[in-house]
Amino acid sequence: MIEGWLAVGALALAAFALAVLVLKLPREGLTLFGAVLVFGLAGYAWQGSPGQPAAPKVAAPAQSDQGEAMVEGRAGMFGRTQPPPSYLLTSDAFARRGQFADAAAILQKGLIENPRDQESWLALGMALVGHADGFVTPAALQAFGRAKAIDPVHPGAEYILGAAYLQSGEIRAARSVWAGLVENSPPDAPWRAGVAAEVARLDDIIARAPMLQGP
Repeated sequence: MIEGWLAVGALALAAFALAVLVLKLPREGLTLFGAVLVFGLAGYAWQGSPGQPAAPKVAAPAQSDQGEAMVEGRAGMFGRTQPPPSYLLTSDAFARRGQFADAAAILQKGLIENPRDQESWLALGMALVGHADGFVTPAALQAFGRAKAIDPVHPGAEYILGAAYLQSGEIRAARSVWAGLVENSPPDAPWRAGVAAEVARLDDIIARAPMLQGP
């Protein structure tokens, strides 16, 4: 059990190193990106353990804090040269307060007129996951898929989806998504080595937990 948690902790450190050294998030986003990892692990710790499959939630971290971390972590993955759309700013204000249903509703309306904004689709996927108490719903999967289709090279959709699966305790699903990101990334993609290291760490967790090993 302790070894499993050490592996999860190592995964979080690897993810933060990926943000700093590979994805090169701006300095102002690093603290709250770290908060994304902290809340991801907090949600995972609350729902299950590294040696067991996903379990029903008993409670959840404070949604306002989680929303703040989600917004800043996502925004840090994009280097916008123009201000975000007004609907995205409004949605983010709701998400920061943990009002994920309202955030998602605003994004859905905004995306009707701006369907090619990748960050907005990622925000919608995250809001839908937040509204579902950390679980990845079919609607969230569709939003992440739309984000991926707009810019197949950008790692945001698959990286965030994998993190959402990990937060909900779906370790094998997280591993599958991140392994797909590695496989489909160009050999010289700057994030490839970091994500591959995370896949290897998840493989180690799965190897140590018989209940996570499939047929």
